[in-house]
Amino acid sequence: MIADETKKTSGFLRVFKIGGNVVDNPEALDRFLRDFTKIEGPKALVHGGGKEATRLSAALGIETTMIEGRRVTTRETLDVVTMVYAGLINKRVVAKLQALGCDAIGLTGADGNCIRASRRPAKPIDYGFVGDIDPKDIDSGFIMKLIESGRVPVFCAITHDGGGTLLNCNADSVASAVAMAMSREMPTDLIFCFEKEGVLENVDDPDSLVEHIDPAVYASLRKRGAVNAGMIPKIDNAFKAIDNGVGSVTIKHSDNILNERGTKISR
Repeated sequence: MIADETKKTSGFLRVFKIGGNVVDNPEALDRFLRDFTKIEGPKALVHGGGKEATRLSAALGIETTMIEGRRVTTRETLDVVTMVYAGLINKRVVAKLQALGCDAIGLTGADGNCIRASRRPAKPIDYGFVGDIDPKDIDSGFIMKLIESGRVPVFCAITHDGGGTLLNCNADSVASAVAMAMSREMPTDLIFCFEKEGVLENVDDPDSLVEHIDPAVYASLRKRGAVNAGMIPKIDNAFKAIDNGVGSVTIKHSDNILNERGTKISR
């Protein structure tokens, strides 16, 4: 059934990002997607999927190089991540959502020229075909038209430079940039979903959840070494999003999107 193209949205938009550990776990992914379909109102989804790309690279005899947790994207690696992120994972997620009655549409940044990125400078570290996104280079109007038509955008982390070259981007950064851009169109919240309860004082203790983080709490957590290296860029992205128009940012377990449990980031 074709959605009513004249449908208008109301309320606010929720942009969800699901981490690679959720994407790589079929049961966790299915649980998340079932809950995701139950959320009413405008919504969008951004996904990662690095482990699948690493497995395919190994099967093809292509070496994977990581620097500070980020993938070095050679020309060969770009082919692999495009096949995995934009193809296998994106279409798998879209197909599952369609089966659940959610009219999802899978997108790279090149589709509709919706997300344009700039290749990251080669110095001080050459990450290869990796892109950085300025929210001003996101076509929020195009995304809004999809949402107004009743469709749910599902973004992978592949973008383009506008000159014919695809670029691999960090999925957290894609989600933050999309949320910031869409805040120009309507009130927007950002939710990072992964395999932990949220930001934890002790990463091995799910009961050590930090329910609220503002700059003072964040500084204290970092001074005590209570946030690990992988969480720091996520929180930094959260503050950046709030400073650029996003209403709220929450970090939570992918099983908890229908309840309030998680870490709320605010100024």
